[in-house]
Amino acid sequence: MNNSIQRMYESMFADHFATNRQMILLSGPRQVGKTTLAKSMADYYLNWDRRSDRVLFLKGEDEVARAARLEVRRSVPPVVVFDEIHHYPKWRQFLKGYFDTYGESARTLVTGSARLDLRKRGKGDSLMGRYFPFRMHPLSVGEILRPRKPEAETSRPREISEDLWRVLVEFGGFPEMFSSRSTVFATRWRRLRREQLVRIDIANETGIRDLDQLDALVEILAQRSGQQVVYSSLAAEVQTNEVTARQWISTLCSFFYGFTVRPWFRNVSNSIRKTPKWYLRDWSGIKDPGARSETMVACHLLKAVETWTDLGYGDYGLFYVRDKNKNEVDFLVAKDGEPWMLVEVKTSDTSLSATLTGMQRQLGVGLALQVVTNLDFDDVDSFTPGKAAVVPMRTFLSQLP
Repeated sequence: MNNSIQRMYESMFADHFATNRQMILLSGPRQVGKTTLAKSMADYYLNWDRRSDRVLFLKGEDEVARAARLEVRRSVPPVVVFDEIHHYPKWRQFLKGYFDTYGESARTLVTGSARLDLRKRGKGDSLMGRYFPFRMHPLSVGEILRPRKPEAETSRPREISEDLWRVLVEFGGFPEMFSSRSTVFATRWRRLRREQLVRIDIANETGIRDLDQLDALVEILAQRSGQQVVYSSLAAEVQTNEVTARQWISTLCSFFYGFTVRPWFRNVSNSIRKTPKWYLRDWSGIKDPGARSETMVACHLLKAVETWTDLGYGDYGLFYVRDKNKNEVDFLVAKDGEPWMLVEVKTSDTSLSATLTGMQRQLGVGLALQVVTNLDFDDVDSFTPGKAAVVPMRTFLSQLP
């Protein structure tokens, strides 16, 4: 990763540590930059995957505190980082004892893969009240333009250079890919990332043993970003049953390979029962221009709703809308349980979608936007409430985190 790339998360975490004693539990995709960021912020850094650090972890929290010199009183508490701690079977017990004893003496950043994210939501959260969760995403238009903590939901429009826009569209937002600007590197990187996901991460941390079939599912899903997930069809394609197919897709989401977007219903159980849509977290390998644009917007919206939620600006969710006549709008952003914004993505079409305007009236949403990829940037506020409107994709994405 190019260390010159600034990330907004450093500003976010510095602000958190300035006003809160709770630990940060940071999750996110492999190679999104968690370790690089953690090392840049750390006064004392431990990584479970390093043998000497592992020995220190096993000696207990008191030995770790001594090594970090937490007995020294300081005007500004040091930042202590525990990286990849989810591999330690007793990581939760360790953090509880460490924080209860030394929580006032340091500010603590804990990073891990999907397993950290999974277990923190498990039954009986013994760390309740001792941490705040944050989720790290790849680079976005807004973060490239403003690599600092967002102080509000949206910002004023700002134009990204043609060169940076082209690189982001072609190579995606994972820092190494974005920095490389190399098609050869990108092809190898994507292949290796998929292999590591299935053969190392999932194989080591789950009970899944049918790795060849899972690998086939990953390959299929790589070509279907933006499409509805028909579990029975996918199960038949990889020669397994529907229950297993559902479990595998849930696992792929938990390990940040992709994510699902569910249809909007006020009744949560109805939403869960209905068919979700699948999106990759890396849009760079998608060949179809329409699917790539929709996935890029999906990733930006997911980053926005999760960042706003993590910062405490509200409770946000990302959905899509489909009526009984199968009329569909790509995305609905809900805020505190109410529809807040509709987004339809088009590659070139600037004729306002009748479905978008109809859904706006039906749902009573103040923001309804048709985001068009091939429109040039315009310095206009996409987030002015009113009738449905067409806006350039570059403008819209520049206003999100």
